[in-house]
Amino acid sequence: MSGNSIMLKEEDRTNIQESRLGTEPVPSLLLKTTIPMIFSLLANSLYNVVDSIFVSHIEEDALTALSLSSPVQMLMGALGCGIAVGLNAAISKALGENNRKKLKDTAAAAIFLAVGAWILIALLCVFFVKPYFEWQSGGNSRIYQYGIKYLRICMLLSLGVMGQWVFDRFLIAAGKSRLFLLTLASASIVNLILDPIFIFGYFGLPRMETTGAALATVIGQFSGCALGIVINGKYNKEIPLSYQLKPDMNRVKEILRVGVPTFIMQGMYSVTSVAMNTILQEFSTTAVAVLGICNRVQGIACIGIHGTNNGLVTIVAYNYGARKPERIKDSIRWAMLYALCFTGISFLIIECFPEAILYVFDASEGLMMIGIPAVRIFAFCYLLSAVSLVLSASFQGFGNGKYSMYLNLTRQVILPLGFVVLLSHFRYINLIWCAYLLAEIIAIPFAVFLYRKIQKGSIMEMYS
Repeated sequence: MSGNSIMLKEEDRTNIQESRLGTEPVPSLLLKTTIPMIFSLLANSLYNVVDSIFVSHIEEDALTALSLSSPVQMLMGALGCGIAVGLNAAISKALGENNRKKLKDTAAAAIFLAVGAWILIALLCVFFVKPYFEWQSGGNSRIYQYGIKYLRICMLLSLGVMGQWVFDRFLIAAGKSRLFLLTLASASIVNLILDPIFIFGYFGLPRMETTGAALATVIGQFSGCALGIVINGKYNKEIPLSYQLKPDMNRVKEILRVGVPTFIMQGMYSVTSVAMNTILQEFSTTAVAVLGICNRVQGIACIGIHGTNNGLVTIVAYNYGARKPERIKDSIRWAMLYALCFTGISFLIIECFPEAILYVFDASEGLMMIGIPAVRIFAFCYLLSAVSLVLSASFQGFGNGKYSMYLNLTRQVILPLGFVVLLSHFRYINLIWCAYLLAEIIAIPFAVFLYRKIQKGSIMEMYS
């Protein structure tokens, strides 16, 4: 077969992708992207949930240690997510412009950034993990030991998850969400199988407790990353893979322009979580464990929103590059409807069965007393967050990471932290959970205000 024939076939594949993102009816296009993403994100969220479920059967101190590890893992996730979100917008826009050199350079820049993120996380582990747990464990030596063992492994071996963020995003940006499902499902299945074996010491292995939970997690992440590399190389010809020690700095800057605000926003959320844990320790370590459970539940309850938003960013970015404003507006409207429907289902399940949810985490009587009202209050937060999160995703699709950062810093950092500090003086734990609810309510009009600014700017510009 001649080289020209190969090039024509690659162009045909790209044109098919362009036609799908630019012409297929928005409701079906968004749903086709959303449903596979929901399953894949469900698989991904099982990492921390499964770890917490199994670890809770060791003892409550082990569960609290994982809750205290959560802000640091959020910071790691913020690095990966920042690269991924910036990559998604840059790749999708390049696809809309049909610029193959730009696609190749953007892919190489993303891989370079993922390796750099892993090096940074490993350095943070060496210098800061011990002081962090000395501070957060409140003098409880068991929590300290459980946390150190778990977090060290997750951080030092984080190259797998950083790579998984990037290679999975290549598939999402190219509209191959079903293949993305395979990489995440494989990683989660490996983690699910290895967790009880490593934690409790089955099949002749030693009982490793939180060390085993961490090993199961990173092995799963490396499995997903390896499969992502294979699948991209074989089935994702739209995005040519390459690694460069000296990447195109213009492409690096393009990724960071959208990704850095996302990282700052999620990184600030990590800082807020540390502050929340510090305040909750004044009530009890059980309250810290409850917040950790609510964060894990949120990862599952909001899957519908995040699945919808992953598709929305790609569609908005593509049609922004292709200058199709009506398709952008339709995408945002349908995304809002889907997100509210999916989250509404989660809301009903949580409100009807809070005891069953806590029972999965082997909740003690004290944890049940604090946890039942907490998960019910947070269920309202998850439902209301759909509006802000969908609009935030649309800002990312426009390449306007600043608006997304402003909105999410407001709803996830400034407002909840301010309300918690204020309401903690009443010494009533349920008021702490209500602080999150108040933050979501106030954030909605701010999100609408920012979207109207986008309408007057980026959208109207496409009509001219």
